[in-house]
Amino acid sequence: MGAIKALRTISWAEGLRSGLRTTWELGLVIFPVTAAVALLRFTPVYGLLLEALAPAMGLFGLPGEAAVPLVLGNLLGLYAAIGAVLAMELTVKQVFTLALMLGFSHMLPVETAICRRVGVSATLVVAFRLGLAAAAGLAVARLWDGGGERARYGLAAPVAEEPSGWGEALLAALRAAAEGVAQLALIVFPVMLLIQALKDLGALDRFAALMRPLMRPLGIAPRGAVTVAGGLVFGLAFGAGIILEQAREQRFSRREITLIALFLCACHAVIEDTLIFVPLGIDVLPLLVIRLLSAIALVFLIARLWPEVERGEEHDERSPG
Repeated sequence: MGAIKALRTISWAEGLRSGLRTTWELGLVIFPVTAAVALLRFTPVYGLLLEALAPAMGLFGLPGEAAVPLVLGNLLGLYAAIGAVLAMELTVKQVFTLALMLGFSHMLPVETAICRRVGVSATLVVAFRLGLAAAAGLAVARLWDGGGERARYGLAAPVAEEPSGWGEALLAALRAAAEGVAQLALIVFPVMLLIQALKDLGALDRFAALMRPLMRPLGIAPRGAVTVAGGLVFGLAFGAGIILEQAREQRFSRREITLIALFLCACHAVIEDTLIFVPLGIDVLPLLVIRLLSAIALVFLIARLWPEVERGEEHDERSPG
């Protein structure tokens, strides 16, 4: 009975509305990006792009065209990047490499602005995230010998037949875009419902309570648990309200807020940012494990190398980063 009563306290309608709004907003990004990238393959620009970027992408075991989702992901977000990947023919290893790199570094303008707002250096945030992405890409390229088979997106393999003209190319691009939006909608709705349930059931507060003992080894005061939990669950963008509010209320020192920001830069939105890669047909659990372990190890190391300052020093959210 208690479980039924708890379920009744959840605003499922609001979760559905949130899912619909999110799907619509993401569709406005994914559909044109997927269609544009699919059409780009039939223009001279595509060949020039491959030729110019192939050397740099080759360091990560990626084709030159892989620069497109990396650029889109870092500027616009993961959904735009996934839209671009869905229009490409890549191997499982290449898709996994892109997903891991984008997991560490994406949506830089918005998420860097949030970190800057709480007093963390924008240069540090961008360099940290791009460095993590590059290191991850190089590691996968050199340490994983498998994944050479062709990636299968969603439940079916990409269509192998090449369009014979611009008319067929346009139809193929529109079909790829529509399928990309549909597949991602299957992920977005459950995620939005889950987030709504976590909000209404107060699970975030309980999650933060469980995390408090883990804060000290990372050089973060226990009072930072709510901020870290909010970023882990909702992300830097969706969880910006929690992060900004906690930064104001808790008056973190510059060291504390920087360590919190770097941890969340490496690993945030663990539910959404993991599940949205499902349509790419790769095993998403390693993505989560690598991001989480990297965040813990790096912040633990930085906390050891950065001595704690006087306890009286407080963080001012308006101070320059």
